Amino acid sequence: MFTITTDIERPPGEVFDFIATIPNSPRWFSAVTGVEPLSEGGVGEGARYRFERNLPSGPAVNEVEVTEYTPQSAITLTSRSGPTPFSYRFSVAPQGSSTRVTLHGEISGEGLGGVFGLLKGAAPALFERGMRSNLETLKAQLERR
Repeated sequence: MFTITTDIERPPGEVFDFIATIPNSPRWFSAVTGVEPLSEGGVGEGARYRFERNLPSGPAVNEVEVTEYTPQSAITLTSRSGPTPFSYRFSVAPQGSSTRVTLHGEISGEGLGGVFGLLKGAAPALFERGMRSNLETLKAQLERR
């Protein structure tokens, strides 16, 4: 389990809306190459998506569900199938003139194949480092707007 925070010089509503627009994920999640909605009705608790990912062990697919959705405040994405089970909770809050994004993450290396399967104990630390980089990409994209 890990927690990462970053401050983004944009209004909270804009930051939340970008994160909660799940098809934006490939723009800032380095491992995500595509997102396809699997349910009707847009984002909200219970919405499901197919995430195509490039992992160190090769291409992978996860079915991901929105397991928490509090408009303009928090969203949790939880994998329901596929390798590297994860749960990512993103919350946003005003922080002075910017927005603080806090990510509480849980991820495991279960399901990694080949030589990478041997490293699954180290996977959480590697994924945490990757998520730090992803949040920096999110920050850079939103601050360029």
